[in-house]
Amino acid sequence: MTSVMNRRKFLGTAAASAGFTIVPRHVLGGPGIIAPSDKITLAHIGTGTEGLSEMLRLLTIPEIQIVSVCDPSKDAAGYRDWSRTGLLNAIRKTLGKPDWRAGSEGVIPGGRDVGKDVVETYYAAQRPGGTFKGCSSYADFRELLDKEKDVDAVKIMTPDHLHGVISIAAMKKGKHVIMHKPLSNRLEEARLVIDTAREKGVATHFMPWESNGSMKQIMAWINGGAIGTLREVHNWTNRPVWPQYTTLPTDTPPVPEGFDWDLWLGPEADRPYHPNYTHMVFRGWYDFGGGCMADMGHYSLWTVFNALELGSPTSVDPMLSHTCEFKDSVPARVKNDFSFPTASAVRFKYPARGHWPAVEVIWYDGGMRPPTPPELEIDKKEFAAEGMMFVGRKGKILAGFTLDHPRLIPEKRMHGHPAPPAPAGRPPGQIEVAPSMRQWMDATRGGPQSPSSFLNAGPISEAVNLYAIALRTGRKLLYDAESRKITNVAEANKYLAREYRKGWDPQSI
Repeated sequence: MTSVMNRRKFLGTAAASAGFTIVPRHVLGGPGIIAPSDKITLAHIGTGTEGLSEMLRLLTIPEIQIVSVCDPSKDAAGYRDWSRTGLLNAIRKTLGKPDWRAGSEGVIPGGRDVGKDVVETYYAAQRPGGTFKGCSSYADFRELLDKEKDVDAVKIMTPDHLHGVISIAAMKKGKHVIMHKPLSNRLEEARLVIDTAREKGVATHFMPWESNGSMKQIMAWINGGAIGTLREVHNWTNRPVWPQYTTLPTDTPPVPEGFDWDLWLGPEADRPYHPNYTHMVFRGWYDFGGGCMADMGHYSLWTVFNALELGSPTSVDPMLSHTCEFKDSVPARVKNDFSFPTASAVRFKYPARGHWPAVEVIWYDGGMRPPTPPELEIDKKEFAAEGMMFVGRKGKILAGFTLDHPRLIPEKRMHGHPAPPAPAGRPPGQIEVAPSMRQWMDATRGGPQSPSSFLNAGPISEAVNLYAIALRTGRKLLYDAESRKITNVAEANKYLAREYRKGWDPQSI
């Protein structure tokens, strides 16, 4: 397909060649039937293991048509995943082809060639003729945005350090955006993402909102005085669940064939290729990831921030693990400003706002968690590996990591406080699409922004980036929200923004 060919004309041509004509939806008739000209045309940027997993969900949504894929990696080389065959089997199930890529059982799928194949194989099965060749493929997202003029939206499933530059470039082209967490692994870049979304007026969907739980019951208890004045929110995760490297790579293995290392680095400083930077382990490096809080805190805390009307913290206080090594037969602590610690606890102090008093939010990872409270000891129970606890002056609320199964502790306090009903499941056979995702689809057609909009993610984005800076410096930080500056550790301010390689500043892309 040539770069000047109009995408919607192409879809019409493809439809005609497959034996049907584009007609309005009301003429086609039948529930769920979407005319090709009514579909949201989408480019999927990032076809690693998580990207492919998310792609499978998109393929089943009738209102969306994936028309292009993009990734610096051409082939399935060097990918890692949580299961050796889980993704392969998921692809085969979605495609309805148990023999898809038979003989590749020892290779974890990934790369833009695989992404293109998955898209075209899935859509071919929906066509009377059983063929479809309507998905373009690119290594460089900038080339995609230049050539695919008629793409309506992009979905960004890349490592964290590329989120900001890609989303800003796409929005400047007028594209709607779906993106995984975080908005960026730099505070100032995340702010630019939000400002660009506001300026361009495009529809944005920040994916972690789909997994956020409800604060309705917890807020009813807090507002009803069940635990007295709220003082602290504790949130802990079992992450990291990936290798967390404590030294920089010293060997220089060759770059895999078909992998554009320069494109993968994107805005970050040049360095030799190493597989321990890429794919599922990128999030453990300050340059490429956002650590455990960027990985999981968006799922648990975003809705908490909204409900408690949290803005910017006044201080961020880290506690973190360290490693030691021998130097000339003498043990010495490793100076590490390149990778996140294996375990940490970070305390954020938020000032009083409106009718809310000051409150502290404490994040834990790497097996760290708060001390077991007496209320839980009364119940002869322990904390789960992941969870959330709200501490007031007169009591505590315990909940699952994303606010599921909230309860007052000890359990006897639940007398007179019925537990909230379990959320309703989806009807059998219904395509599982998060309500916020459907709202985003409506917003691309002129409807109001979804609650998952980038515009609503400022405070949580600020928190996860300040968490990273506090850990990177190992210092308690005093933060001035108005100037967006750290006031007590001047050298920490360099981590608020990214030092872009030539040609990668999002202001000029």
